[in-house]
Amino acid sequence: MSGADLLKRLEGRLEGLRGRITPDAEMDKITWFRAGGVAEVLFQPADEDDLAAFLKAVPDDVPVMVVGIGSNLLVRDGGIPGFVVRLSAKGFGEVEAISPTRIRAGAACPDKRVAALALEAGIGGFHFYHGIPGAIGGALRMNAGANGVETRERVVEVRALDRKGELHVLSNEQMGYSYRHSSAAKDLIFTSAIFEGVPEDREAIKAAMDAVQHHRETVQPIREKTGGSTFKNPPGTSAWKEIDKAGCRGLMIGGAQMSPMHCNFIINTGTATGYDLEFLGETVRAKVLETSGIRLEWEIKRLGNFKKGKEVDEFLGQLL
Repeated sequence: MSGADLLKRLEGRLEGLRGRITPDAEMDKITWFRAGGVAEVLFQPADEDDLAAFLKAVPDDVPVMVVGIGSNLLVRDGGIPGFVVRLSAKGFGEVEAISPTRIRAGAACPDKRVAALALEAGIGGFHFYHGIPGAIGGALRMNAGANGVETRERVVEVRALDRKGELHVLSNEQMGYSYRHSSAAKDLIFTSAIFEGVPEDREAIKAAMDAVQHHRETVQPIREKTGGSTFKNPPGTSAWKEIDKAGCRGLMIGGAQMSPMHCNFIINTGTATGYDLEFLGETVRAKVLETSGIRLEWEIKRLGNFKKGKEVDEFLGQLL
């Protein structure tokens, strides 16, 4: 079904929405990988009320998928069926200090902006966000972390809408956090959250942020088309060490390459398709499984359908 066909089917249901509706939206314009197919329809709600009205209007049999700023996202070449929701910076990008130690941030607010606000307000504990190239919604969903700190250590409560547009306010405990994971219901779309840090001297905060930036610039390919860390660290080791041990540093498939600088980063060298990127990732998983017996888990979120004839099996169908 094309985006136009889907919108025709829902004609009348979406009246009154204030957000932007784009049929057949090119996802390669959104993702940092700059690859992948189209979304049937992209919806960018104006605010939380507009998002709630949209969710109430769309039938349960129509898929709805939320994406952030596209930094940790691989879209398959066959595209994404149904609606893709992308929260707008205008409606969901706010950030403010609401007490000497607490910050409220919208789900579309970049992590780096939260770190900058914390510095300005003298609230410590958010320097790690300075090095995470994503937005708060993704950080909440995957318990994003860096430099020894995780999102779960800062979350007080989270606002979210379910698939029927009903509002939920979740506590830290209800988010069910573990390493790079939240057990909160998959259909929840996070809209904002309250975080808590500690009072800290601004010079100390700035020094910690500078250390984070220096680390990123010296060990990560931050100027490439990449989705960040590709795989989660297995217990007791690092993903990059196992990838290196399996001989995959610099490995290329089509236009996709495991970065020679940091081999847990896949980069698009310029011509990579979604198929190239995922096939390379599964090749690496197969080689690491063969070399170390470790089943690497994807950290990058993969969405959509494979293009016919370009399907990719987990671990390339080996050793299962």
